[in-house]
Amino acid sequence: MISKCLFPVAGYGTRFLPATKAMPKEILPIVNKPLVQYAVEEASEAGIHDIGFVTGRGKRAIEDHFDISYELEHQIAGTGKEDNLKGIRNLIENHRFAFTRQNEMKGLGHAILTGRNLIGDNAFAVILADDFCVAGDNDDGVMAQMVKLYNQFRCSIVAIEEVPKDETHKYGIIEGETMKDGLYRITDMVEKPPKDQAPSNLAIIGRYILTPDIFDILERTEAGKGGEIQITDALLEQARNGCVLAYQFRGRRFDCGSIDGFVEATNHVYENVYRRGERNL
Repeated sequence: MISKCLFPVAGYGTRFLPATKAMPKEILPIVNKPLVQYAVEEASEAGIHDIGFVTGRGKRAIEDHFDISYELEHQIAGTGKEDNLKGIRNLIENHRFAFTRQNEMKGLGHAILTGRNLIGDNAFAVILADDFCVAGDNDDGVMAQMVKLYNQFRCSIVAIEEVPKDETHKYGIIEGETMKDGLYRITDMVEKPPKDQAPSNLAIIGRYILTPDIFDILERTEAGKGGEIQITDALLEQARNGCVLAYQFRGRRFDCGSIDGFVEATNHVYENVYRRGERNL
């Protein structure tokens, strides 16, 4: 059973400057809820209640968000505004939160390795909050979909989606053998290849389930593209020595690491959730 989820949140969010000069990009709101809260709710829907954050300097607001604000709650006690805190209170009361710091920005693989002390010898989920995912109608959330697959196959799994060929340089790209519709056994991975070198247009997005042996692999993984420790390099070793699956999830992803994707996500939530009366998101 997957009971732990790791959230790498140490990045600087430079594409959102000056907004992120003093505010973590993960706290930027999609309508009236921080991006990171949506991500934790997705983990919660998948039955995951141990939440670990790999943070960095200037990220204290994330810790504060998942804590009780006594002064604020005292000020709004007995008013209708209390309803606006129901969602975050539920998360605080029913989940355990732990934090560790990534002192150097050395890539996603390094961030995941930094979180080893929060995970222990367990299979675990990883969610990148700036990949904002919305499930399809009548579907589970993306992480819940992946947990069901893990319970069946018991190996590392990455979420993928098709991207335009001229955007493969932005993603880790997989090559794989089709097991069934939307599910592949990975045979190769390339980190951010130009379109003429990409093995496919199937791109890894920010949802992973990883078996604990990934930590030992990451410890011996040398810096790759961009001088960073790439999770794709470690996953490729796992794939060659065992099995790693790629899952084409049901739903829609918004790249909230970019301004265009963030605005798209905000408009989608506003039109499809907020305006329909679900105002306490």
